Amino acid sequence: MKLLHLTGFTLASIIAAVAVQRVYSDPPTAPAGTSPTPTAPASSSTDMTTTANNEPSKTSAARLSKAGFDITPLSKQRIDTLALKLSKSDRDVLLAKGTEPAFCGNLLDNKKEGTYTCKLCDLPLFGSDSKFNSGTGWPSFFKPYDAEHVVVHSDKSHGMSRDEIVCGRCSGHLGHVFNDGPAPTGQRYCLNSASLNFFDKGAQLPDAGRVPVATQSAYFAGGCFWGVEDRFQQLPGVITAISGYMGGRTANPTYKDICYSNTGHAETVRIDFDPSKITYAQLLEKFFKFHDPSQLNRQGPDVGDQYRSAIFTTDETQAKAAEAFIESSQKSDRFKTRKIVTQVQTVAQAGKFYAAEDYHQDYHVKNGGHCAMPQE
Repeated sequence: MKLLHLTGFTLASIIAAVAVQRVYSDPPTAPAGTSPTPTAPASSSTDMTTTANNEPSKTSAARLSKAGFDITPLSKQRIDTLALKLSKSDRDVLLAKGTEPAFCGNLLDNKKEGTYTCKLCDLPLFGSDSKFNSGTGWPSFFKPYDAEHVVVHSDKSHGMSRDEIVCGRCSGHLGHVFNDGPAPTGQRYCLNSASLNFFDKGAQLPDAGRVPVATQSAYFAGGCFWGVEDRFQQLPGVITAISGYMGGRTANPTYKDICYSNTGHAETVRIDFDPSKITYAQLLEKFFKFHDPSQLNRQGPDVGDQYRSAIFTTDETQAKAAEAFIESSQKSDRFKTRKIVTQVQTVAQAGKFYAAEDYHQDYHVKNGGHCAMPQE
């Protein structure tokens, strides 16, 4: 099976590797007695560049990724300075878009837990949790560390049509992405080891432009957490949205527990957000648009107290804001004939938030589909 796999979908990759081998093994040389001058990657064009989620990449303004890293494109001068630390073979890949020979990269068989970063600018690119053995001869991953950390370009070189992947900050060449990877993404990010550094789990990552953000947390239960998480995750200023269980009587509940064992937990989404970009009041407004707070112990076709409407507040400020918002909303035309049944409890009253199983996280991103949710 491995032989068939190698001779099948990797044929184009092998042809590409042969075609660019000359670039990798015998790159342009500098005059005798001098060192090759690092060359910055070709500047990206916004009309042909997309993020890993196929969203336009805006390279003109300062940007912060959801993972909290500064992904503002580096200047050519900065890239040239960083490139001085690279070896000649690393420059051939990162800057000249070369490809290392298959089955020769030092990170191909690395099975340690940790993080893979850009060798040029140190931006985290992939985690060991998404690495898999593709049988192609190059390190392969099914999803990036952060979607905005890896950018996709159309690549028409060598008589083929492929999707090149580059670092989202320095534009260093990483490899290519193919639509023949494993679940849940179906993608295979095929990397050159020469483009990467690896840091063991728990090791201090380089200062790669992580911007300290004074984040706050909020907890909302509004029916099936798949849709609520998906909607919140799309809001500017929301850093993470995690599906889980809260407000119940037992520790470490599972999805099966909350459905069949009457644990009292509600399907809840924990939001970590940057209050300088989106306020708690704005989150409350969105929450009431993302679900119907007048439905008791249900949301659309989903029935049961695990689908109840609830807000779990982290402090007195949030509690007062939630109560005031509900009181104001009850007087609005939308709810003048319907009673809002949303519960408001403090985190101390509700108890610990338990993250749901992995298959519930980013469910809509992984599987598509749509929960029964009111239109905004």
